[in-house]
Amino acid sequence: MLVAEVADVLARHVFPHARLTLALSGGLDSVVLLHALLALRDQHAFDLRTVHVHHGLSPHADDWAGFCRELCATHAVELSIHRVQIARADPAGIEAAARRERQRIFAGLDADFLLTAHQQDDQAETLLLQLLRGAGPKGLAAMGEVQRRPGWQAVQLRPLLGMSRSDLLLAAQEQELAWVDDESNLDTRYRRNALRQQVMPLLAQHFPGAGRTLARAAALQADAADLLDDLARLDAREAIVGDRLDCAALARLSTPRARNLLRHFMEQHGQAMPSQRRLDEALHQLRSAHNDARVRVNLGQVDVWRFRGGAYLVPEAPPRAAPVRWQGEATVWVPAAGLSVRMERVNGAGLKEAALEACEVTLGVRAGGEHFRPHAGGPRRSLKNLLQEHAIPPWQRERLPLMWCDGRLVWAAGIGVEADVCAAAGEAGVLPLVEP
Repeated sequence: MLVAEVADVLARHVFPHARLTLALSGGLDSVVLLHALLALRDQHAFDLRTVHVHHGLSPHADDWAGFCRELCATHAVELSIHRVQIARADPAGIEAAARRERQRIFAGLDADFLLTAHQQDDQAETLLLQLLRGAGPKGLAAMGEVQRRPGWQAVQLRPLLGMSRSDLLLAAQEQELAWVDDESNLDTRYRRNALRQQVMPLLAQHFPGAGRTLARAAALQADAADLLDDLARLDAREAIVGDRLDCAALARLSTPRARNLLRHFMEQHGQAMPSQRRLDEALHQLRSAHNDARVRVNLGQVDVWRFRGGAYLVPEAPPRAAPVRWQGEATVWVPAAGLSVRMERVNGAGLKEAALEACEVTLGVRAGGEHFRPHAGGPRRSLKNLLQEHAIPPWQRERLPLMWCDGRLVWAAGIGVEADVCAAAGEAGVLPLVEP
């Protein structure tokens, strides 16, 4: 039954001669999956390798790595062991820090598929954890059988989601397999362990087959999440162009549908979902503000801005930093802008090279009150007004690279150079250009 279940998953997702890497912890689940794959590799003609992440958190961690090494050597399977450093005082917690390090290793694997041994009981526990966090359909969908993660070469595949922990234990006992036990799985200070050791057995007493039922509920939530994604893609056809979400389109939709579109917009740009409160506040302000209103709502790692009828997701600005001095180098990093400025040598354009050589040149960002003469013979203008006239979005104004010559503003990115120091025809000049 177990081998047939894994064979069915491989037949649905794995193409011939694919490169498979199994995440091998040495525990029951991954050892059983390894033996199922060994039984199938001739039939399916795939290349099989394994990877073990050595977290170093247990005094037995070296023994587990040694067990995996011996197991793979016995079956002539290549194994790579990656040691990671995890700070026990990590603000995210040990579990989250360990998961982050595993995913960092997995993201760098040169493989077509990464196989992990998550099974039906893991799925049920994940559903309950997400439910207690107040997650929506996408979170309640728990773990998909196949998952494509941003930045990963390998597609994650979970062939055991249809099998319970008791099914795997029975298969291991029938084949007289050996495995290692992680003592931390008994520590009920961790929420998943508390569910596994205390809550799930109690549920099973009153609701036989609870794990299987919860896993089925997760699959139904996955269907609902897929339908919401399809709806968001339909709404996005008219509402999203590049990095802009049309606020008028948001306002025309019902609130649940608009919220779904805003979530889709954030996912498109690789942003983590904020709390429901923050998302609803952003949605309210984006839909109800006047066209000329400036809206800015923090969503955790990014801010959402409303500008000229569109919504934009903007990373937090770099911390304030002092201006830096230019001493003739070809490129200058401007910390306050989070950008580099290339100094291109030109003739008859840009800033007079001779004028720059005679003064102290610094680069930074605006502090307010700057003035600038963009045209010869014209008045000195407020930089604030010039930025508005050039339709430069407000979040870019905060990190716009500027250049001063002995304290006098002589260049502003997106605006141009100070007319009084502009190189004349045939005169050597320096043209500052923002590096992408």
